[in-house]
Amino acid sequence: MGHAVRVNGSGAGQRRSRPLSAMRDIGPELISGAADNDPTNMGTAAVVGAQTGYRLCWVTLAVAPLLAVVLNIAAQVATATRSDLQSLTLSRYGRRVAAFLMVSVVIVNLVTIAADLKAGAAGIGLLAGVSSRWLILPLAAALTALLLAGKYGQVVQMLRFVLPGFLAFTVAAVLARPDWPQLLAGSLVPRLSLRPDEISGGLALLGTTLTSYVYVWETIERGLEEAPERGPARHRRARATAGAGVGAVFTSLILWSMLATSAATLGRTHQSISSAQDAAPVLRPLAGTFATGLFAAGLVGSAVVALPVLVATTAYVVGAQYRWRRGLSRPIDQARRFYVTVTGSVALAAGLALANVSVLGLLVAASVLGGIGTPVGLALLVRLGRDPEAMGGQPISRALAAAGWAVAALLGVAALLYIAEGIPW
Repeated sequence: MGHAVRVNGSGAGQRRSRPLSAMRDIGPELISGAADNDPTNMGTAAVVGAQTGYRLCWVTLAVAPLLAVVLNIAAQVATATRSDLQSLTLSRYGRRVAAFLMVSVVIVNLVTIAADLKAGAAGIGLLAGVSSRWLILPLAAALTALLLAGKYGQVVQMLRFVLPGFLAFTVAAVLARPDWPQLLAGSLVPRLSLRPDEISGGLALLGTTLTSYVYVWETIERGLEEAPERGPARHRRARATAGAGVGAVFTSLILWSMLATSAATLGRTHQSISSAQDAAPVLRPLAGTFATGLFAAGLVGSAVVALPVLVATTAYVVGAQYRWRRGLSRPIDQARRFYVTVTGSVALAAGLALANVSVLGLLVAASVLGGIGTPVGLALLVRLGRDPEAMGGQPISRALAAAGWAVAALLGVAALLYIAEGIPW
């Protein structure tokens, strides 16, 4: 039957396959964008919504075109080179530059994994009615088993299956009964303010969304694991652009939903929180049990999608630096050091999550290195994209490169402000 569909090139069978093919084409960018909305990012939106109400909703929407630029460049570089950012940096700019990129990614990833394990366990605990502390190790064990036993394709299929769970945040936003005129005004009318809470809140939303592991993972997916794309270069670029746009819009919508939920509930009563899991219990008297359950389910879904990406990115980056055999598609006996890094990353993060260590404090410390590493990594990505030799004679367009430099500069300025103010990146 498959042969008949191929022969009948203009028939209904091929037309029916086009939507599925399109979904596969945009899949990597959608997963990269969804993984960007990890529980720490959701926590940032919750804190900002509680502090500033609806006033910064427009920032969550303005993030979409910036993220689309970053994902587009990463997708085009990976598609053209069939490699990932860490490997390209090592081969083009040397071991020292590559080592800085590796360290900046790995340290922030490990702390974020610890925070996300705590948040994911908290979400499961809220749904099951048990203490979240007893759920951290089982969640870490399940994460390790998934990455050790599942091939890349199986892991990605699981992540795609979980993606609709993010919409729980959107439903929770509606059930929170926001002030719709204020919400629309705060979303559609950009408002620049010198109020310290709005400046810090806007910078936090920008910094936590445009993080290095998002574009590094995108290059890993497109460059190493996904099958090479066929067709003319212009078609491959068009698919990368479309995928980046869809992934960025999805990410922005979920971030907006989270901020709107927090603004409609915690912002109305001026309750102070420090994380997404702190927000969930206090939502119940404000938004109802069902909305709180949806919020908890969304928190679990965000952890399930983000954690495999964070852990796998860490192992891929370390493996590239030391030229190990690596890849979730390889059996364990063919990439032992890669899988040891996977297991060690989860174990170390779980230890941090269980210890009496302030994950928020660790995030502040890691933000200094991440705040520098993120714009530097993006600058390396843009340079590679404009390098004709690295790109096989088909560099990214000047317009896309100019947009990439603008985003890198914006992140650099934001990083300096973050470091000066001590805001978690």
